[in-house]
Amino acid sequence: MALIVQKFGGTSVGTVERIEQVADKVKRFHEAGDEIVVVVSAMSGETNRLIGLAKQIMEQPDPRELDVMVSTGEQVTIGLLAMALLKRGVQAVSYTGSQVRILTDSAHTKARIQQIDDARIRADLKARKVVVVAGFQGVDEQGNITTLGRGGSDTTGVALAAALKADECQIYTDVDGVYTTDPRVVPQAQRLDKITFEEMLEMASLGSKVLQIRSVEFAGKYNVPLRVLHSFQEGPGTLITLDEEESMEQPIISGIAFNRDEAKLTIRGVPDTPGVAFKILGPISAANIEVDMIVQNVAHDNTTDFTFTVHRNDYQSALEILKRTGVEIGARESVGDTKIAKVSIVGVGMRSHAGVASQMFEALAKESINIQMISTSEIKVSVVIEEKYLELAVRALHTAFELDAPARGAE
Repeated sequence: MALIVQKFGGTSVGTVERIEQVADKVKRFHEAGDEIVVVVSAMSGETNRLIGLAKQIMEQPDPRELDVMVSTGEQVTIGLLAMALLKRGVQAVSYTGSQVRILTDSAHTKARIQQIDDARIRADLKARKVVVVAGFQGVDEQGNITTLGRGGSDTTGVALAAALKADECQIYTDVDGVYTTDPRVVPQAQRLDKITFEEMLEMASLGSKVLQIRSVEFAGKYNVPLRVLHSFQEGPGTLITLDEEESMEQPIISGIAFNRDEAKLTIRGVPDTPGVAFKILGPISAANIEVDMIVQNVAHDNTTDFTFTVHRNDYQSALEILKRTGVEIGARESVGDTKIAKVSIVGVGMRSHAGVASQMFEALAKESINIQMISTSEIKVSVVIEEKYLELAVRALHTAFELDAPARGAE
């Protein structure tokens, strides 16, 4: 018998028929003797519909009142799922975030969980009830309803699993696991049986959309085994764990992530003096624009060229700031490029294998793909290339690192 937290996203509970299917799945686990806590999102599209209503009243809705509104989406789903379970003869009870008492800070629309009172849930589990909890929401010290922001239901699931010391937190979604790369780009991409938190964090931060970064960070911090599964297809999914198995079979690279939402900015002919990097990036940071990769080259005439990347949505604002900074510090010119993409190889196996970066560069060179920027960490190498070569680069790297082979772990 295991204590399992199961989280179902918006598409999994998008219709009454799908909620009935989720109830069937939950019932099977319950009948097998497991203790089950289910976390659900609002039905797909519902949160956006509610935000749209709010914006008809106020262009910039009041954050407290917006939280009151959007939290009702999950309230509908928990009630429906609890009813579907009761109809099947399964004892079930639904709770909003405030009823469980998922205590958060007071940062409306992007609150962070501080504490969970698990007494009520434990009493229900002991009575063999399935507990259905609204994801994405909590309550602050003053009793105000709060929401957790993007990916909040995943975070709720992982946080409950940590508080209850669950054996596993299962995230049900519209894919059957974590893949070596996006199967829409590389049809030969393989589902991974297992991946480490560290690798998953890198994959998520580099563009893999399977899990939200926040939930992976939370799971890693509290060592909650995460499993990504398909809502309506049977299969083992992908287990995300702390365990770095040392074995002959361990691949050097676990996956290839990519991101099209990048833009590159360059300021040329900057006087090479102490503090110049801060003079360039300080105003960008002050505008709340996140900088990703940075490259600096010093020329023979004691000037420097400084290049960095930002999210494409921030490109125009960042370029205007950079041009103003360029005038102030006497730079030669400030230019930008939105037709770039970032491709990254990720794997804990890099720690014990030399020459991984050169193998990556060789694979790209064979396809005549020019590398504009390079960034490395202990388990990752990222490059910026022209966007038009993105899919070619991903396929070439997938083959070069032998990720096209049959799924690892298969007998």
